[in-house]
Amino acid sequence: MPIAPSDSSGLSRSKFLTLAVALILIWGSAYTMVGVGVDYITPIWLVAYRLILGAALVTAYVYYKGLKLPNLSDVRWRWYSILGMTGSVIPFFLLSTGQIDVDSGITSIMVGIMPLLTIVLAHYFTDERLNFQKLLGFVIGFLGIVVLFLPDNLSLELVSNWKAQLLIVIAAFCYAVTTVIAKRAPETSSSVGAAMMLICAAPIALIAGLWSGMPTEFPAMMGILMAIGLGIGSTALATILYLYVIQQTGPSVMAKINYFVPLASVIFGVGLLGEAFSWRMVIAFAVIVLGVMVSRLGAEQN
Repeated sequence: MPIAPSDSSGLSRSKFLTLAVALILIWGSAYTMVGVGVDYITPIWLVAYRLILGAALVTAYVYYKGLKLPNLSDVRWRWYSILGMTGSVIPFFLLSTGQIDVDSGITSIMVGIMPLLTIVLAHYFTDERLNFQKLLGFVIGFLGIVVLFLPDNLSLELVSNWKAQLLIVIAAFCYAVTTVIAKRAPETSSSVGAAMMLICAAPIALIAGLWSGMPTEFPAMMGILMAIGLGIGSTALATILYLYVIQQTGPSVMAKINYFVPLASVIFGVGLLGEAFSWRMVIAFAVIVLGVMVSRLGAEQN
């Protein structure tokens, strides 16, 4: 499955591969950092810290590029306030809460169901209709998620942390909702839209954190480092790199890059955190990827 850009891309092969590897490592390590961060910082405050830092950095990038944010009366702020909730605050909180009990590798694999959920939602809220192959791909991918809810012996019992895993699936659903809403939102520059989204999300996360109660003590240095890493990496830098690559190559190439993120996350989780590795994870990942590939073939036939 080659992921290099076409000859018409504005990126050289070497530059593209460098950016692709950077995105895979940043996104893959994000689940690992969340897994460590929630040991020191409550989920909602971890979300607040990363969003505040991410919003500041992406906004600075927008102005560095000579762009401007729209007036507060612009209707786009309403759209991106919703996107900030569905694409940042809610899923970040659900993932952080779920990862208290779920390993980072399994989390990344479960989030991989997002493209399939998007296809189903798009049928009802956009002009992209389901066909047999899309539906077949969704069913196949869903079976991959079912595997992760079963114990290693694949008996018909739920794993003990199934509630935490369900939170992660709901987070993936939120990402799918965000994709559909973004398609219907007023046309906006990608970088400006990302800044608006984070600017709207950060205060909401901060208010939610204050509502939950101020931390009783200063977080441990490891927790602070994880929050900074998430704010700079997956929330700010990865957003900028993602927008740049997708503008240069298109969404289909970016989708192929995403296939490698769970692999990186599993390697980080097993190698750095000592998380358990099982063939159940391999089977689930393979089934979900197969489902996504089948559904994409169905999309190309529309």
